[in-house]
Amino acid sequence: MALNLTQKLICSRLAEGEPVPGAEIALRVDQVLLQDVLGVLAMLEFEAMGLDRVRVGLAAQYVDHNLVQTDHMNADEHLFLRSACRRFGVWYSRPGNGISHPVHFARFGKPGDVLVGSDSHTPAAGAMGMLAFGAGGADVALAMAGEPLRLRMPQVRGIRLTGALPDWVSAKDVVLAMLRRHGTEGGTGWIFEYYGPGLEGLSAMDRHVIANMGAEMGCTTTVFPADEAVRAYLGAEGREADFVTLAADPGGGYDADEELDLSSLEPLIALPSSPGNVVPVREVAGREIYQAYVGSSANPGYRDFAVVAEIVRGRTAHDRVSLDINPSSRQVLANLAAEGHVASLAAAGARLHQAGCNGCIGMGQAPATGRISLRTVPRNFPGRSGTREDSVYLCSPETAAASALTGVITDPRTLGMSCPRVVQPAQPTEAVAMLLPPMPAAESKVVPLEKTENIASIPDLDPVPDALVVPVGLKVGDDISTDDVVPAGNRAMPYWSNIPRLGGFVYEGVDAGYPDRARASLAAGGHAIIAGSNYGQGSSRENAALAPRHLGLRVVLARSFARIHWQNLINFGVVPLTFADPSDYDRLGQGEVLRFEGLHAALRAGPEVTAQRADGSPLRLRHTLSPRQVELLLAGGVINWLRDRLAA
Repeated sequence: MALNLTQKLICSRLAEGEPVPGAEIALRVDQVLLQDVLGVLAMLEFEAMGLDRVRVGLAAQYVDHNLVQTDHMNADEHLFLRSACRRFGVWYSRPGNGISHPVHFARFGKPGDVLVGSDSHTPAAGAMGMLAFGAGGADVALAMAGEPLRLRMPQVRGIRLTGALPDWVSAKDVVLAMLRRHGTEGGTGWIFEYYGPGLEGLSAMDRHVIANMGAEMGCTTTVFPADEAVRAYLGAEGREADFVTLAADPGGGYDADEELDLSSLEPLIALPSSPGNVVPVREVAGREIYQAYVGSSANPGYRDFAVVAEIVRGRTAHDRVSLDINPSSRQVLANLAAEGHVASLAAAGARLHQAGCNGCIGMGQAPATGRISLRTVPRNFPGRSGTREDSVYLCSPETAAASALTGVITDPRTLGMSCPRVVQPAQPTEAVAMLLPPMPAAESKVVPLEKTENIASIPDLDPVPDALVVPVGLKVGDDISTDDVVPAGNRAMPYWSNIPRLGGFVYEGVDAGYPDRARASLAAGGHAIIAGSNYGQGSSRENAALAPRHLGLRVVLARSFARIHWQNLINFGVVPLTFADPSDYDRLGQGEVLRFEGLHAALRAGPEVTAQRADGSPLRLRHTLSPRQVELLLAGGVINWLRDRLAA
């Protein structure tokens, strides 16, 4: 039977289940990726499971988010992560070495492997024929413990690429075109697999851009074949031995098909405040800008910076514009310097920052209030930049550079210059000294974990009661992101692993009174949240489930959930339910009390659960939990569940 590439990859790592869309499957995990702000929780969860060394082939921890050191807290976190890596047998990428995704891609990416990462943009590794999934820290800790990754088998959408990109159009415009088609929910329940003759003009790092932002469409992951472009990339990194050719079988079909003609594309831009709000650059040209920001995991390749350097060479950025350059890795920075591009950027007035996520996650480079910031980052959710009333537009490096020169949003095709042709260095400089290998097992057993008072142990969570009487503590609308639940930026992020302290920040930008109401509900048994569609979109940050749970959240009733946040709620014992009648969302208000009786039996019987409203009328709800997920949920979450299994 002919299979598409996604099906072949899944079958090669299938541990349990049948790969039928909608069925629960389990995949053997080859690699684990952790980033710092969620890696701390994953390490604490791994410790809470009672294990002393990872049981997966390769695990790597990157320090790339919490880099701004205005006090001791981030530095303390770095010391803890270093000690945890030494203790548990994990690679450690030191602060300033770079963003997890491109560094992992360069050093450890391997076609055919399954990668699970504590970051929603982990699917970027699908650019080289990996199966790469973003997950909450608890699922990553399970993978570190040797457990398979369990998920619903998605459907597979085949996207046939034809044609070639015109001048001034690049990979960011490709994924923005896909977002224009599918919006921020169109990929939910799907894996997007790209193939076709158009791939010939896309490098491995071009594909990384597209795979990275598949997360913004809600895709489970994105898959590209491992072909000559991947061989060339791994060869340049000195790792051609890791290459294998991977492609769909001839005649392998898809659950849905579409085509994208690359030659038909033009420069695109996503307007505030959603990656799906995409229009042609020419339609908004002339709007005055304050900032042009280049970098992040969404445009991390050498060419993404070099093309900007070529555009601004011999020119100076507009005096009103802050041209911010955020190198994705120390290696990319070294190569830009070796080829003279750093000098070109500096002469143009660019501000060069350390290699890391930086302003993408609100850690520095916050824009002026209400002024337009053009960014090559993957997300523009409100306030994510670090400025509460921000105005962030997402665009390509070419559009950002052209606009930096003119001071207004500019279609790069109108610059009146030839489109730069960037050539990757034949022998790129490698920067590997800041990537530390795991310690031998015998030595690691005596390494203590360097904890401070801000690195608090995971709170104990009780099992889900069979009867619940919960007031609605908060009602929110559609497309609530995990940024809305737990804010980014240098105020809150140092506390992301201190769940009791983080509770004071939960939903502060949506309803500042929520934490106090939530705490008040604890003595009476907790509370519920009502939400619209796509609840929990965006980052995989599991503290967006754990912190509200610590404040007494027991149930979330939504029209629909984003995949990773739905799983994170289950992992911490919060019951995720959808409305059998979506119009019931409009009939419920904040403060209403809901009663659940016989909840355990109802969840086990599934898929329908009934709650009683205050007036005695029934409220019909649904769930899509597997039997395993029901038991995990009822145990109070994944840590209790695994601890019980290991003790049995």
